[in-house]
Amino acid sequence: MTTIRTRAATLGDLDAIAPLFDAYRQFYQQPSDLPRAREYLRARMQRGESVIFVAENGSGQLVGFTQLYPTFCSVRAAPTFVLYDLFVAPAARGTGAGRALMAAAEAYAMQSGAARIELSTAKTNTVAQSLYESQGWTRDEAFYVYNKTLRNG
Repeated sequence: MTTIRTRAATLGDLDAIAPLFDAYRQFYQQPSDLPRAREYLRARMQRGESVIFVAENGSGQLVGFTQLYPTFCSVRAAPTFVLYDLFVAPAARGTGAGRALMAAAEAYAMQSGAARIELSTAKTNTVAQSLYESQGWTRDEAFYVYNKTLRNG
């Protein structure tokens, strides 16, 4: 059994997280762009605009990450988080890294006083959906989600 440990990422982890983030973007049909991935993460971390947790194996190698963005719920008049990114390297899938990252995100949100965490995933990503549901997440059946692309980025 592989030992997985999660912890909050630091700027010192940037070079190890960037390839994982680049692979995550490629999963969602974006072209590989490691410098862009690195710069995006650096900016979020330096500005405190997101919280990133990493999963590392028993050798200390980073094998996954999740990124939370803080926001607010007007109806509940409380802070919330959007779990926007969750990625585990293909070789580390099935080790519990995804579950551990979700648990770290949930614990952080609870400690921060958040009312909830929300996420979205591709309709075809049934493996992720199975993970989310096994962790007590429920699919929203009451609201439609709309998007409007404002620019090519």
